[in-house]
Amino acid sequence: MLPASARLRKSSEISETMRFGKKFTSHLVVLHVRTQPNTHVRVAFSVGKSVGNSVVRHQTTRRLRHIMINELPKFQAGTDVVVRALPKAGSATYADLLENVDYAVNKAVAV
Repeated sequence: MLPASARLRKSSEISETMRFGKKFTSHLVVLHVRTQPNTHVRVAFSVGKSVGNSVVRHQTTRRLRHIMINELPKFQAGTDVVVRALPKAGSATYADLLENVDYAVNKAVAV
């Protein structure tokens, strides 16, 4: 589970990150990354209805959350990240999600 300090909660901050942050894509996810004057890396997840029904969306969110726990140390302090799942993410395996998120995170960290 993500610690409370690592959660991006306000919808205004999430929408600003998605609107003004840099996008890094893979086949299954899109990362929106924005640097803020914070001391923590904060993460939010966006899994829409195009991914699947409620059960599939929640399963995808849980998988992404578990993956991002291990990816947080790669980001600099003060980074806000929104992980947006693409429609194919609902039918993807955990290993496929892990590979795609890792690829997008490595692209984001390299910039």
